[in-house]
Amino acid sequence: MVRRSLLFTPGNVERRIRKVGELAVKPDTVIFDLEDAVPPNEKDKARAMLGSLLPQVDLGGVEVCVRVNSLRTREGLEDLIALSRWDKVSCVMIPKVESPAEVLIVHSVSGRNAIPLVETSKGFLRLEDIVRAEGVIGVTWGISDLSFSIGSSIDALDANEFIRTAIPLVASAYGVEAYDTAYLKIEDLDGFKRSCEKAKALGYTGKLLIHPNQVEIANRVFSPSEREVEWARKVVLAFEEAMRRGLGAIRVDDQLVDVVHYKKAKAILEGARRVY
Repeated sequence: MVRRSLLFTPGNVERRIRKVGELAVKPDTVIFDLEDAVPPNEKDKARAMLGSLLPQVDLGGVEVCVRVNSLRTREGLEDLIALSRWDKVSCVMIPKVESPAEVLIVHSVSGRNAIPLVETSKGFLRLEDIVRAEGVIGVTWGISDLSFSIGSSIDALDANEFIRTAIPLVASAYGVEAYDTAYLKIEDLDGFKRSCEKAKALGYTGKLLIHPNQVEIANRVFSPSEREVEWARKVVLAFEEAMRRGLGAIRVDDQLVDVVHYKKAKAILEGARRVY
């Protein structure tokens, strides 16, 4: 499953739910939100609405994920019980996760895979334990809540290379994907594109989105470019020929190429195959 773009959509607004399948450029994954996008007095309504609409709405092949409320609340547990009956839901996003036990509860009760959302200092300190829990398919982080938890500004956290690098580093160690946090300036598409490019360079495979106008950019940036595919094909051909001649390192376009570059090139071609 390719998850370059993961679009949040309020779970209590019918027209927004229906609109997902009508988008000209669709996200890979839609995250129907029962948490922050839904006010406290709308929680029951959102569960009922989503449960009613999902079987009848054509989402055009978009993967369905649901962000539940924190599992340390009654609302979160009710969300989990409800979505366990929704056949279209393939994964659960767990907000403010602080323990691998929360992941195990989601996986055991719902039978769905989980995407932990690290948003607190406690959660970040237990990142490795959370990521390696059974059922985790990807991990992401929330810049606003994490900045509040730490007591930092959003801009300072956005520029913090330690935080940004830790997520894909731990994800890669356990074979799961890392999705970058949302970019909060909806109209700044140039800034959003730069944010996607930086995230890709750090090892993220996709990004959380808060508006449909971000989908096309995310899909494009997190897909292998023509230039990347051309480079990968050249490296694979040259290196496989070199291995047949007993060579472990060669020069391609005045650059050293050894086995790690060959593996990277193969990964790019596999990514292109999955996307195109």
